[in-house]
Amino acid sequence: MLGPLELRVLEELWAREATATVRDLLPAFPGVAYTTLMTTADRLFRKGLLTRQKMGRAFGYAARWSRTDTEARLASSALATLFPGNALSMRPLISMFVDEVSRRDASMLDELESLIRLKKDEER
Repeated sequence: MLGPLELRVLEELWAREATATVRDLLPAFPGVAYTTLMTTADRLFRKGLLTRQKMGRAFGYAARWSRTDTEARLASSALATLFPGNALSMRPLISMFVDEVSRRDASMLDELESLIRLKKDEER
């Protein structure tokens, strides 16, 4: 799970498409202290979401993966946390997921059904 500032740092690095030091990033974060931004970048590095390299006396940070790859990895990690047990223990969560999807956008149920059909075809 990522906090709002962590997400903002990732967004800024994806937008730059280049390695940046905390000092480079600071102007995009008005009101955020340098040390707070440095701690956030270090936390993202320790979580494996950023790479870092020594650039003089500072570290340069870059997103390890593209936005799409990062979102997929985070979603996969969240699902692994939600579905730790056997198939039977997953049933209530799947039911709640389907209910929530239909509550937000009923047309997404058709897309979900299509994805399920494709997955079943792949397994055959």
